[in-house]
Amino acid sequence: MPKRINLPDGQQAVESTKGFFGEFKAFISKGNVMDMAVGIIIGGAFTTIVKSLVSDIISPLLGLVGGMNFDQFSLKFAGVTLAYGKFLTAVINFLMMAFVLFLIVKAFNRAGSLIKKEEEVEEEAATKVCPYCKSEIDIEASRCPMCTSQLEEKLAEE
Repeated sequence: MPKRINLPDGQQAVESTKGFFGEFKAFISKGNVMDMAVGIIIGGAFTTIVKSLVSDIISPLLGLVGGMNFDQFSLKFAGVTLAYGKFLTAVINFLMMAFVLFLIVKAFNRAGSLIKKEEEVEEEAATKVCPYCKSEIDIEASRCPMCTSQLEEKLAEE
């Protein structure tokens, strides 16, 4: 039988009889946790692609301007080497990842807004406005239910 626990804020909770591993199993099998795990794995794979793009293509092309690859830029100071070129490459990696994620989110938002617009068009087509009392009525109505006026569009069709 479940055991009741008094919480500090005065509420009560029911302690699970599943135990620690049962709770962990229930947590890990939730759909959103699995989606997050897949996203992290794909994100890791995508990160290696962006790193390769920056280090193998963009940095050498930018190095043509400076005469060398960014990764090779360093500063020796009191026996310590500061590899600021590698830091610049990491910043470029970050900016490219942020830009690609921005484009992906923007594309999803645009797709979502297009779907919303289609739904709004369908909803608008279901009603019309009475020309006499300006109340909203069904598109198929031949008489206004509010002012009982005969609608001219229906008379013209008959």
